[in-house]
Amino acid sequence: MPKEKVEVLVEGGKATAAPPLGPALGPMGVNIGQVVSDINKKTSSFQGMQVPVKIFIDKETKQYEIIIGTPPASGLIKKEANLEKGSGKAKHEMVADILIEQVIKIAKMKETATLGKSLKEKVKEIIGTCQSMGILVEGKPAKDTIKDVDAGLFDEEIRLEKTELSAEELAKLEEEKKRLAEELAKRKAEFEKIAKDIIAQMAGKPRGEIKAKLVLAGIPDDMIKELLPVEGVAAAGAAPGAAPAAGAAAPAAEAKKETPKKEEKKK
Repeated sequence: MPKEKVEVLVEGGKATAAPPLGPALGPMGVNIGQVVSDINKKTSSFQGMQVPVKIFIDKETKQYEIIIGTPPASGLIKKEANLEKGSGKAKHEMVADILIEQVIKIAKMKETATLGKSLKEKVKEIIGTCQSMGILVEGKPAKDTIKDVDAGLFDEEIRLEKTELSAEELAKLEEEKKRLAEELAKRKAEFEKIAKDIIAQMAGKPRGEIKAKLVLAGIPDDMIKELLPVEGVAAAGAAPGAAPAAGAAAPAAEAKKETPKKEEKKK
């Protein structure tokens, strides 16, 4: 008799009998509590991440097999970098730094889900994902670290499949992450000051002209959208970015209300 299959996504180490897992297992006649416990044991190393789980069940014997998938490479990288999310502007803003040992660890965890045939090729794939997330590898932009991998700088670590870091190395990475965060905050404040100065100096000029000046100054797109009002939206004399006055549309609305009354008088 073919086995039944249940597929769910659970938080590592925190599966429960609540939906979707409990209701899916109920008709199978297995010990739900035991299945949940086994899943949590197998996914404990993925705490804080969503993990794909497949459960194959023989409904006659009630025997089951649990197959644990791995979270996306981006989720594993965020866990290693101790980040909630990657950079929204990966080309310009770096948010963390990880070491080659952490990359090797992720490459091994994603061994069956990467295209590379050798561990070295898989390592390069993971480094490429770091590039798209704004994460440095070995203190360098990921594309430069890939060149170092090609040049053989990390051949020994890859050969030994080294994945462990010392407490001192982990502490340095945390310090680097703080430094990068402070650098980003400082750069954002500088950009904001430049943008506001440009908008103030060009007050009254066409929006397109002001925007072109902001782009030329290197102001990020999201900041331009935030600070530069849409033409015709800002009230006269309002500060750049200010919302229209609450009563600005009121006269027009009142005029519409009065129209029916005038029509009635004509009748």
